[in-house]
Amino acid sequence: MSTFVEDREPAGRPGHARSTPVLAWLRLARVYQKVDRASSDEFRCRGLSVAQFDVLAHVGAVEGQTQNHLADSLLVTKGNVCQLLDRMETSGLLERRQEGRTNRVFLTDRGRALFNELVAEHEGVIAGLLGGITPEEQSELLRILRKLDRSIA
Repeated sequence: MSTFVEDREPAGRPGHARSTPVLAWLRLARVYQKVDRASSDEFRCRGLSVAQFDVLAHVGAVEGQTQNHLADSLLVTKGNVCQLLDRMETSGLLERRQEGRTNRVFLTDRGRALFNELVAEHEGVIAGLLGGITPEEQSELLRILRKLDRSIA
């Protein structure tokens, strides 16, 4: 990520973004990268990638969902989710059960134990990372990001 994003952007300097939407997007990307890096370190200690944690969190929240629904909710391709599920199934974290032509995804006992432990731990990490803004500001940030997400969809 470029380091030219500053709290106050110098006016009129060539090579510097000046529009508020671009500056907001750059700042959002910068914050995301910092949170993603901290998350990656946390998950790596447990032998998981960020993508695998995302699968664990989604399946743990709604066990029995179809593989296609999981791919849609993760915003990844069906081929990508298949590879993730293959690795996690080999690791003993989840299982796929075929129902007709559909695969449904469930956590194993080991996967459920990891889900219960890691999701709570990760919530603490995220709370710490967002601790620089008040709970009210966090709520406002969530409201704004939801609105933006819906407007882009």
